[in-house]
Amino acid sequence: MIKSDVTEILPQTLLPVLPQTVTMGPRTGLVIVDIVKGFAAVGKGALAPPTPNAQVTQMIEETHALAQRFIAESRPILAFLDTHQPGKAEPPYPPHCEIGSGEEDFVEELAWLESEDAVTKIRKDCINGFIGAVAPDGGNAFVDWIRAHQLRQIVTVGICTDICVMDFVLTTLSARNHGMLGDLADIIVYEPACATYDLSGEMAAEFGLPKSAIHPQFLTHHLGLYCMASRGAIIATKLF
Repeated sequence: MIKSDVTEILPQTLLPVLPQTVTMGPRTGLVIVDIVKGFAAVGKGALAPPTPNAQVTQMIEETHALAQRFIAESRPILAFLDTHQPGKAEPPYPPHCEIGSGEEDFVEELAWLESEDAVTKIRKDCINGFIGAVAPDGGNAFVDWIRAHQLRQIVTVGICTDICVMDFVLTTLSARNHGMLGDLADIIVYEPACATYDLSGEMAAEFGLPKSAIHPQFLTHHLGLYCMASRGAIIATKLF
């Protein structure tokens, strides 16, 4: 984990996150959540980082390396890409990742995934990728992907740790417990390849946002990890 003063604000004894070293089995897939320009490329949208951010940079670098490994090992990859119809709001957020804006596309460092046959892409129009994968006929493209590859584990990475990643992981845990996901057993969150955004009180005031919009990056990242771990996700800092 990127070092910060989070332990001074939120001691591990109160909300512990205990990352593990995880050995991946033969039936492991990678899920990439929303590493698109509108969320992770500097200055590319209302919800993108305004300046370079160490946590976001690390997420992109780690995801790039991990995706290359999965391709080399012939393991399946699924990528959620946040994509919205122009003018269709997603409260409480401002317009973002609208079709045709370019914000809805992979960041440049991951653009190579677009042409990889092993990558299944799902363009979602809501925070939760599991819900965004629901088709008009009631089918679910994510569930189909899990079952088609008979997966036992998934490794999840992306942005934001406490929003899109967390909502997807928590829903997937419930779906697994409900017996919807075949043989899937382990939902792993690879922490070095997850990130969230930073919005100070001063920035919220400058943008005319309410205090509820304040979002300290290291604290909310930790809280996202804690919520996922407390519900049964495996938090990993190393993968073998």
